[in-house]
Amino acid sequence: MNMKPLDRLLKFVLERESIRIRRANGEPKPWTQDPILQQYRFCNVRREEDAVTQWIAKHWRTPHRDNQDLWFAMVVARYINLPDTLAQIKFPVPWDRRHFLEIMRTRKEHGLKSFNPAYMISTAGQEIYKEVYLANTFSDLWRSRHILRPRTGDTLNSYHTVLGARDGLGSFMTAQVIADLKYVEPLSSAADWFTFAASGPGSRRGLNRALDREVNESWVENDWREELALMQEWLNKQLKWDEPLHAQDVQNCLCEFDKMERARLRQGRPKQKFAGGSTS
Repeated sequence: MNMKPLDRLLKFVLERESIRIRRANGEPKPWTQDPILQQYRFCNVRREEDAVTQWIAKHWRTPHRDNQDLWFAMVVARYINLPDTLAQIKFPVPWDRRHFLEIMRTRKEHGLKSFNPAYMISTAGQEIYKEVYLANTFSDLWRSRHILRPRTGDTLNSYHTVLGARDGLGSFMTAQVIADLKYVEPLSSAADWFTFAASGPGSRRGLNRALDREVNESWVENDWREELALMQEWLNKQLKWDEPLHAQDVQNCLCEFDKMERARLRQGRPKQKFAGGSTS
């Protein structure tokens, strides 16, 4: 019998979390019987438990939690999103454009990957190397650092508006930066810590799928946020977990659900493989 879209979403969230727990407990492969989840990489239900997020938290965010320009480091971290590269760059405050470009040049010369493909980073139509475009973007942000630092009393939404208005950022990537910054002050005290999220292409499609709408049907952002709040409430009632999912985790789940459904319906394949199958 065909499952309803909401049931498939709930099943996906439960199974993805079960995979994380089985793997963390040292159980042998396969951690799931689902062939799609065995074969392809999906983010964890809670973004804070993803490997890249944990690296960033351990090496940059937590040691420098009191640095007033941690926000800038989180921008660099998410646009690169690859721990090997970040480890070579080192904590980028104060900003050193020359050092950044030298690291990127050296990695390219050695045939090393410099970016995590999880996020699609464009050069805004400029015919320019990605690392040069990013160096320009980071340098512009650094020059404006005095007006871009989060302040006491900011909400996640208000800071998203300020930072997201800068050239080279935009709504989705700014929200990814905020998802890191919300675990340190001043944003950890934001009134909308539990309820804020901003949509991206995947989470818009994922919400459409969960609501049984046309997959590419457009959204007005405020309407998407209202429906996300209802979805957050519904999911948390179904899950009954001690720590309920905040809105940005639900947004993340919808993005991953879109990937799951695309694979299930053979509308496309996720970009990254996952070694979650049998060892035989």
